[in-house]
Amino acid sequence: MTHRTLVRALLTSAVLAAGVMLAGCDSDQISLAHNAKANQPVPPKLVAAMTEKDMDMQSPILVRLFKQEAELEVWKQNRSGQFALLKTYPICRWSGDLGPKVREGDRQAPEGFYSINPSQMNPQSAYYLSFNTGYPNAFDKALGRTGSQLMVHGDCSSRGCYAMTDEQIAEIYSLGRESFFGGQKAFQLQAYPFRMTPVNMAKHRNNPNMPFWKMIKEGYDHFEVTKQEPKVDFCEKKYVFDAVKAPGATRDPVFDASAKCPAYVIPEEIASAVHEKEQKEAAETAKLVSKGTPVARLNTGIDGGMNAIFASKIPEGNTGLSEGGDSQALASMSLARAPGTIPGTVNPPKPNLAVQQDEPVVATTSSTASSASTRVASANASDKSASDKSTSDKSTSDKSEGFFSSFARKVGIGGTADASKTTAPAPAAAAPAKPKVAEAKPQSVVRVAPKAEPKQTAKPAPKPAVTTAAAAAPAPTSSTQLAGSAPVVQTNSFDTRFSAVK
Repeated sequence: MTHRTLVRALLTSAVLAAGVMLAGCDSDQISLAHNAKANQPVPPKLVAAMTEKDMDMQSPILVRLFKQEAELEVWKQNRSGQFALLKTYPICRWSGDLGPKVREGDRQAPEGFYSINPSQMNPQSAYYLSFNTGYPNAFDKALGRTGSQLMVHGDCSSRGCYAMTDEQIAEIYSLGRESFFGGQKAFQLQAYPFRMTPVNMAKHRNNPNMPFWKMIKEGYDHFEVTKQEPKVDFCEKKYVFDAVKAPGATRDPVFDASAKCPAYVIPEEIASAVHEKEQKEAAETAKLVSKGTPVARLNTGIDGGMNAIFASKIPEGNTGLSEGGDSQALASMSLARAPGTIPGTVNPPKPNLAVQQDEPVVATTSSTASSASTRVASANASDKSASDKSTSDKSTSDKSEGFFSSFARKVGIGGTADASKTTAPAPAAAAPAKPKVAEAKPQSVVRVAPKAEPKQTAKPAPKPAVTTAAAAAPAPTSSTQLAGSAPVVQTNSFDTRFSAVK
């Protein structure tokens, strides 16, 4: 064990030295390489769980997200080659409604299949740590959907993202880092409105998003029956899973999300297993509908959801669009220990009283709440605003790019997005009964973590144990933008785990 540790240390030192040479001995490069947050070790309990489940530390991972259940799953490949569930994390906060993201500023957390490569990992995040979901993918773009910088991050605060606690995202980040170090070029993220069970399909049968949900359920079923990461392609503005070349074809099919589908087939063993599963579950769904399973209510006006374990710790907290929102369930959950620190500025799901009544509704989604107060992380360390929007995340400058992400970009597995600036939206008029912004309500402020300033509505100062960016003045407002619209900012590169040796 000592010998292996020494070899590992020498290897990481050598690669780090090469990265510094490529960067011209830039001091910022060295600083990023020693980012304490990004290089936290995988917790011993998780290492023990891997050993028990016959998994290697650096084997590939896969992530699944469920809005209604407010859960994030990390799956990891075991030594038999199949993926097995390693750990389920309760989601502290997600925003918007059930349904895919359609346009910039609609506050929706994305749904669908996305690929996360090293360049999408952000050790310099304004929200402790984060990774970019990669929205929009080719399918989203083919439909003209817009949006940028949709993250999975810490800080338990969301305006279109999936927000965890800082402790949770540190674990998830470390698992992704180790998988990249083990050779995985990108891990798959599958985001769903709910677990695709017959009960949920019956409850949401009248939702206008059901055609989209049935389409991504095919990928859900492929993973369920094979326990392998499904290969994802797009054509004719739809998802295609596990496609291979047709018999007699001389080359693999070439897919274009907006073009006609090429000739392809799905391997018989997968197609038959998926078909059998779909037939069985369709019959169960029909049976539940015939028995009068209640239809889930649409257009509730509630912005997003929160896992019950977090809602139980917050004054006036509720789970919103997630499950388990009754007071009895929250009372029982209040005895459980929260998996991480809940910051004082967390905003629990509440009805949005300032939704503009004349705002057009996109046909492909159910009504989505918009917020009059948004929050965004800036593209550099000097312009992080107190009125920022959580659908965006802070990136470092180009010179801070890590060796790993530089390498990833050179071999064609990732890159950074162009940054563009826009102004924050003007606050919408509040309902006369009470203020709209949840963060502004003193009785909703949590004091689980060290006290934040009561008058601050933005994210509290990052943890003192690690290096963070300085805050700047709020961005100017504009009355011409839709409520909840987001500026587009540059993503940061993933900096290597090689700095674990200091």
